[in-house]
Amino acid sequence: MDEAPPLIVTVALDAAAFDRLQALRRRHFPPARNLIPAHLTLFHKLPGESAAEVVRTLGALVRRTTPFAFDPQRMGLRFLGRGVAIEMPSRELDALRRTLADGWQDWLTPQDRHGFRPHVTIQNKVDASESRALFDALTASFTPFDASATGLLLWRYLGGPWEAAGHFPFTAETKNQDAEAPREAAADQIPLRHPTS
Repeated sequence: MDEAPPLIVTVALDAAAFDRLQALRRRHFPPARNLIPAHLTLFHKLPGESAAEVVRTLGALVRRTTPFAFDPQRMGLRFLGRGVAIEMPSRELDALRRTLADGWQDWLTPQDRHGFRPHVTIQNKVDASESRALFDALTASFTPFDASATGLLLWRYLGGPWEAAGHFPFTAETKNQDAEAPREAAADQIPLRHPTS
């Protein structure tokens, strides 16, 4: 029997922030390697055979979580050596990930055990000179922007491409019911196939 594909957990972003980051990724990521949409990863590799437990845990967590904003005052660019990322800091996200990591400690790979620095990669796997040029160009014009986390997304890793395996909107009661709008918009992020033009 084939082994179940590993699982990945990412953050669902509001539609405007996702569109902005997706446009940057399409513009700067090598097209032949750009197999997945812009994403903010919480966990890179959870055991696929434990999918039912992962789904239960995520479902319980989002029912007591409200959408929350990232901190634009701490947002910035990160040079990756062969790529560039946008840092997306949030104290709420740090706490949420810590809660999940504590429960999944036995499953975590070394990559997921190390410090968590939330970011969205918009370029990777290019020559260092190309990534440095992009980092310098973006640094000269970068302006922090509003972005919100609206839920969690679960994916199956298929050796390159990802397959959508679940969307978990944050559904806890909020004082401001306008939070409904970004939750609904986040569902549009699920399809992995996107235009290559």
